[in-house]
Formats: sequence, structure tokens, C-alpha cells
Amino acid sequence: MKAAVIYEVGAPLEIQEMPDPTLGPDDAVIRVEACGICRSDWHLWQGDLKAQLPLVPGHEFAGVVAAVGQDVKGFRTGDRVTLPFHLACGHCEHCYTGHSNLCGAGAIGFAMNGGYAQLARVPNADVNLIRLPEGVDFVTAASLGCRYMTAYHGVVDRAQVRPGEWVAVFGAGGVGLSAVQIASAIGARVIAVDISDEKLAVAKGEGAELTVNAASGSAHQAIKELTGGGANVSIDALGSAKTAVPGVLSLKKGGRHLQIGLTGKEDKGSIALPVDAMTLQELSFIGSMGCPISSYKGLLSLVETRRLKPRELVTRTVALNQVNEVLTAMSDFKTVGFNVITAF
Repeated sequence: MKAAVIYEVGAPLEIQEMPDPTLGPDDAVIRVEACGICRSDWHLWQGDLKAQLPLVPGHEFAGVVAAVGQDVKGFRTGDRVTLPFHLACGHCEHCYTGHSNLCGAGAIGFAMNGGYAQLARVPNADVNLIRLPEGVDFVTAASLGCRYMTAYHGVVDRAQVRPGEWVAVFGAGGVGLSAVQIASAIGARVIAVDISDEKLAVAKGEGAELTVNAASGSAHQAIKELTGGGANVSIDALGSAKTAVPGVLSLKKGGRHLQIGLTGKEDKGSIALPVDAMTLQELSFIGSMGCPISSYKGLLSLVETRRLKPRELVTRTVALNQVNEVLTAMSDFKTVGFNVITAF
């Protein structure tokens, strides 16, 4: 099969032929039809996320079951499927209680080869594969695979955004635009914050009522003025002290901050927070990771009925041999929306 492989942190991925995946008794092999290029892939490529190299990245993919192991009961060759990037074991406390996103069985494209390839092996197929409704195409499914489903779980399950609430989304990249679209669909009043007027214009198109360019001044003060006291919910969709702290400071009393973005080299996993203000104003800081399989039924239903439209966030489809071009553009924050590999 053809695949794009990371051999060295920061070096261009190599497009090469490599052996097809080996099928285990509980596994499925997926013929990849579409795979998103995510900023998490960029973090992996930059060495912010540790992995054993060489590695085929790619965790936002959808395709057709090409083969199943002898013990797989729920899927067969020809099924149209996708999966969450965080794999589940199916028998731990987290899996049994509907929190498969916290299982810790590993992440495809990080702990094992992923979807930047013509074929990808999925372990524990009965637990991890999700059958696609007929109304959801492969590119749409790939666009759900990390950023959109992460935003959905964060906005709907964790922050429990309600109609009429002010929601300030910091960072109008892939996950931020997803959060803007989802919160707007719920009926929230969304303010998008970024330093790019181009990205803010896209956020407007996805439902943001107002926008703030953080390069022009204090974003949290602007939000407090625009909302008459502060947002009910703030979302850090980037992962930086420059977005998380203003997010917390933009909240009204009793507000909720949702942390979706992971930090990069500058912050190295830690951000100093205004804990006195958080305590005195009873502000909540909520972490959110991925999306449990238990939430996919509702997500896919909303996508199939077009109440949610992740396909609108796909700005470009590319061939496998263009992945280096996209990752390089991410280094300069020049990508907008989702880039999805559709030609292998």
C-alpha cells in the first residue's frame, strides 16, 4: 500500500510503498477513502506529541471495511465506517460507563499507524468502528474525526451550552470553527476571536454573531463590553496562554471555560491561570477530550439531517503527496478550515 510516513521530527513525510497491515482476530482493515489533516498531526510532526517513529499519522479517517478478523462479529467487508481517534478496549470502567474517550487504549495515528495510507488497521473493531448512515459521505465523516467531534462533545456534553447563552470561541481554526457552528446551531450567541480577519470572516459565515480581532487590543475587555458583563462560556480552541487566560477573563460571574486546545512548545503543557478571579467569581474550568462513542449517535443524526454541516468546513481536498504542503502551511497558520486527503 502507499502511505505517508514520518521518519524524523520536522522533516518532510516520505510517500512510499509499504506492506499492507497484518490482520489480527479482533481487527478490521479499512480501505481509507478520506482522511483529515489535523493540527494534532502537525503537533506530532513538530515533536510536541511524542510517538515512536517511523509512523504513519492520520486519525481523522473514514472508509470501507476491506477485511475483518475471525472474531469480529458486528462488521463485515463492504461496510462504510469511521472511528474516533481515541481507541477503546471495551472492558474497562470508562468504556462500560460511556466514557470511551478516557479509556487510554491508545490513539490511532499516534500509538499505531493511521490513515495517511491506502489501508489502516483498526484494533478491537467491534468496539471502535462506527457504521456510517447512508446520508453521511466519506469526506463529511473524515471532517468529524477529531476537530468536529471534539467540539461537539465539548460544547454539548461538557460545557452544556444552552440557547441564548453568549459563547466566546478563541481560535478560528478547525476546532474553533466547529465550535462556532455547533454552538450557533444550538441557539447560542457566538463571538469568534482570532488574529486573522480572513478566519473571522469564515467564522461569521458559520454562525458567529460577532467577531473580535485579538491583535487590535484586549479581547476579554472587548467581549465584556459586547455582552454587557461577560460570556457565559468561553472556549480555548487553540491551546495557548494567549487564548486560555483571556478566555477565562472574558467570563461573567459563574461562567464556564472549556479547554479543548492542547498546548505547544511555548507553553509545554502548563498555563498559569487567574485562580483568585476564578474562585471569587465561581468560574468553572472544564477539560474536554475527543468524543465518546456513546455521543456519536446524536452527532451523526444531526449531521445526516443537516442540522450540523461539518462538510462546509472542508475548504480543500488534496492528494496524499500534498500532505507536506499542508503541514508546512499550518506552521504559519495559513490553513483555513479542514484539509482532507481524498486521493491515495
